[in-house]
This record gives sequence, structure tokens and C-alpha cells, in this order.
Amino acid sequence: MRVAVAGTFGPLHDGHRSLFETALEFGDEGVVVALTTDDFATATRDRPVPAFDERAAAIRAALADLDEWDRALEIRPLAEPHGIAQSAADLDALVVSPETMDELPRINEKRRDRGLEPLLGLVVPFVEADDGERISSTRLVAGEVDEHGRLSGGE
Repeated sequence: MRVAVAGTFGPLHDGHRSLFETALEFGDEGVVVALTTDDFATATRDRPVPAFDERAAAIRAALADLDEWDRALEIRPLAEPHGIAQSAADLDALVVSPETMDELPRINEKRRDRGLEPLLGLVVPFVEADDGERISSTRLVAGEVDEHGRLSGGE
């Protein structure tokens, strides 16, 4: 199955790595990472976001570290919500978080309207920081946690 995962992925943290691990595990026909363009990423965030090329390089490195199956990897620019998920005929599944899983029915409805097969949703639970709250890039940029969810300041 060809599996997609989408996001801004900057900066990377263990929650992202969990999404990537699931995509790699099930993506025996390849993994597609739909990475938000710089314009899309900055338009939807109130925090600094690393440049597309920097995020893509970090994703390639993270996937190389996690990939025990030698999966094919493709990074595609994502310029709008649902982008490739609703229109790419070569995808079979989409890795989603609890935050984004409710979007899958709308994506599949748009796929059906285009004559495409619906995507299987692979839901990956949030990865929690040491304080029990989920790890996020926003918390990482704010200095609340590190990429592994450890609290800053030795708390």
C-alpha cells in the first residue's frame, strides 16, 4: 500500500516520528510526505517555521533513521488543505492524528467525487510530553519541551 502523511513538520519531534513510523510500517509500496509549502505553513501558523528545504532535509534524515524496510520516499509540496489526499490517485492510505482524523470523511467524499477510491485512515495517537500534554512544534518553539517531550528547565 502507498501511504501518505501530511503536515508542516517543523521543527520535528517524537510525535512526527510516530506518524512517520506508521507510514513506513504500512507503506510497502512507498511513503509520500505532503509537506506544506512555505506560504501555506506561515499563513496557518503564528510562529516561525523552518524553510521548506530545511524541513524536507530533516524529514529525509528522520525517515532514513526510522526506515527498517527500505521504503521508497517521495516528498510533495502541499499548498492547500487536503491537497494531494483528495486528488492523488496513487495513494491508498493516509496517516492521521486524533486532531486530523475527522477530516478523513471529507477527503474521501472529495475523492469519490473525482472517481477515486477512498483512503484508509491510519490513526496514530498523540505522543505525550513528560507533563502529560501532547508534544507539538508550537510547544517546542516556545521552549516548553524538547523534541522528545522533556520539560524545559529541568521541571
